[in-house]
Amino acid sequence: MRMSLAQRVLLTWLFTLLFLIMLVLKLDEKAPWNWFLIFIPVWIFDTILLVMLIVKMAGRCKSGFDPRNGSQNMKKKVWYLIAMLLKLAFCLALCAKLQRFTAIKLAYVFIPLWALLLGGMVELGYNIFYVRRD
Repeated sequence: MRMSLAQRVLLTWLFTLLFLIMLVLKLDEKAPWNWFLIFIPVWIFDTILLVMLIVKMAGRCKSGFDPRNGSQNMKKKVWYLIAMLLKLAFCLALCAKLQRFTAIKLAYVFIPLWALLLGGMVELGYNIFYVRRD
């Protein structure tokens, strides 16, 4: 299940375009759809990414796998999995708030997004300032 760079870019643009079209229709009040329906392109894209990530993580469990062959370490893949789940939690909380299913404060809705951004800054700092001592 390996996609070329062009396929990944095309898939990303396609789902982003679908989401933006549906969002504009909802905000212009042309479509009386539920907010959960508006976010379907985002969730389909995230599901594809999660399946690809889980398949890559499961590939490390097969016999004969050599961790020294240049693959990313497991910690980074676990971080990617956590980041995807935080993004999913933010999207679900945002849809629930916009659809008025819950009466939670908007600040609580953004907690998963803030955690995701903080984790992204930590990873960026680690990748920039980490010095290997071989």
